Amino acid sequence: MAPVESHPTLSRIEAEVGRARAFLQERRFQQSLDSAVAMAAEVPENRDVLYLIAVNQRYLGRVTDALQTLTRLEKLHPGYGRLFQERGHCLRTLGEFPTAIAAYRQAVALNPALPASWKALAALLQSAGRRDEAAAAAGVAGTLENLPAPVVTANSLFSEGDTLIAERLIRGFLQTHPTHVEAMRLLAKIGMKLDVLDDAEFLLESVLAFEPDYQAARYDYAEVLANRHKHAEALVEVRRLLAAEPANNAFRTLEGNALVGLGDHEAALAIFEQLRVETPASPTLHLAMAHALKTVGRQAEAVDSYRRAAEVQPGYGDAYWSLANLKTYRFSDAEIRQMRLYESSPATPVVDRYHLCFALGKALEDRREFAESFRFYERGNALKREEIRYDPDSIERNLKAQIATCTADFFEQRRGVGCTDPDPIFIVGLPRSGSTLIEQILASHSDVEGTKELADISRLVQQLNGRETDGSRPLYPAALADFRPEQFVRFGENFIADTRVYRKGRPYFIDKMPNNFRHIGLIHLILPNAKIIDARREPMACCFSNFKQLFAHGQEFTYGLEDIARYYRRYVEIMDHWDRVLPGRVLRVRHEDVVHDLEFHVRRVLDFCGLDFQAQCLEFHKTERSVRTASSEQVRQPIYREGLDQWRNFEAWLGPLQSALSQSSPGPHE
Repeated sequence: MAPVESHPTLSRIEAEVGRARAFLQERRFQQSLDSAVAMAAEVPENRDVLYLIAVNQRYLGRVTDALQTLTRLEKLHPGYGRLFQERGHCLRTLGEFPTAIAAYRQAVALNPALPASWKALAALLQSAGRRDEAAAAAGVAGTLENLPAPVVTANSLFSEGDTLIAERLIRGFLQTHPTHVEAMRLLAKIGMKLDVLDDAEFLLESVLAFEPDYQAARYDYAEVLANRHKHAEALVEVRRLLAAEPANNAFRTLEGNALVGLGDHEAALAIFEQLRVETPASPTLHLAMAHALKTVGRQAEAVDSYRRAAEVQPGYGDAYWSLANLKTYRFSDAEIRQMRLYESSPATPVVDRYHLCFALGKALEDRREFAESFRFYERGNALKREEIRYDPDSIERNLKAQIATCTADFFEQRRGVGCTDPDPIFIVGLPRSGSTLIEQILASHSDVEGTKELADISRLVQQLNGRETDGSRPLYPAALADFRPEQFVRFGENFIADTRVYRKGRPYFIDKMPNNFRHIGLIHLILPNAKIIDARREPMACCFSNFKQLFAHGQEFTYGLEDIARYYRRYVEIMDHWDRVLPGRVLRVRHEDVVHDLEFHVRRVLDFCGLDFQAQCLEFHKTERSVRTASSEQVRQPIYREGLDQWRNFEAWLGPLQSALSQSSPGPHE
């Protein structure tokens, strides 16, 4: 993973928390308590301050006060494992051993790296005559005791949500212990959390090379493979796990998800249905099943499953957003009241809160309550942006490097290189640009396979960049100048081979990964006969539609109006460059034009792809196939006109977007 930035200067409150902790470590409990109470007057909801108050109250013998403080802390931060550990300590002090055991169990469920909780559980369970459970707890405690302190601390920090601090700590440890398996696995899990999946995959491969029987690491590895769209490889790994533990529900769920990724929805749904019978209270299972049902067009069943997920886990933001993301669902008054209640609760985790914000934005937009709708969209974007590490400068550096490297002369010198297979049709552009409509039109043709947004080009780019390079000076695209013609052929052949798993025998197939617009030069070099279509949409409509969309993964440029506008401008610039250096290579299809004259543009797209006209392409909404994007329900209807000018309902709040777009004046016919 790219190295994290240096530790920022501590805020005054952070410095005061550190001072109070120092008093606690010196057993100066009253001074630590006084310091924490003073801070609480200023930051009454601060997690670390309230925790310090409770700990000091217990040490001073004020156990009842400590429990009251912990009750307040739980309302504000219900996922904080250490609060339940502290509650266990208090209850144990009072002799309330059964409830202490329950508290310790909750602590380690939230944060498995709490040695004190495991030791306490072992002692209490042994006293209660529950020897097998006591032995298991003692075993975990022993494992933690045998781990280096930095690894235990970093694991605990990661479990409590302090991801960047955990990353700094474990990276420092790995500098002197580069082959420590637990440290590598933790850094891989941090990479998964931060969406740095290529490094996470490499780390877990290394862990399994050292310890091939490490089942937990193999599960992580299967999960990261699935997240990298390597579904066939993920399925191999998860079936190795199932061979040892066929009844493991986590393994079975991951198998179902891998099958969904491979397009085998019926097999996946059979697994999910069986799991739902066995574990009806699992919200994530109901959600996974609903996603699969939506993808194959079984909308009514998907809605029922999304609703069930929200029932079994009240406040489950992803369930509400998934309903909103159908684009055709309309929330009831009661559902909106519930969403408002959960979103406003301090106890609602941030991830649920921003999902609820996006869902409320859509619900209120459908009711034409645009001012409040925009406030929720704005709040959801702000919350989401706080948890991502979007770097527009790195993207712009890459695009400038593309322009510098991929000149007309560069391509002329490499004329005729690459794999000549004509099968792929790439649809590129920005998300929410009408690309799913073009995909559905093409996939209605008897010779074209609609697959999904494939990650193979982005993985090749990561491969070309190399693992050890400085992120500010990547090898790609400059490295393209160093490859021999046969290497371009091999890259193209590998793409064809690796994507075959998603195909069912038709001559042509679609890769609809929008971000491939940045790599058209690479696509041209490795697959010179592939067709490339640029799905373009009017700037304001496209940018605001992205602002309203909460993406499951990636597309981090979408969580700020100025970032979206900046990205759109760079997109237009690089597409203009490809038009100059590869004239005629890309067909531009404007969404508004398709909506206004469907047949003309269907014929135009088919002609560009070398396909004969088929009438069913005009009736694309009747085509039964899996559709995985946010427009899945819209393309199952006749031509969708409603979205063309929806942004105008919010025009009063979109001045910053219009201003940012006008800096390079991209318009609908640039």
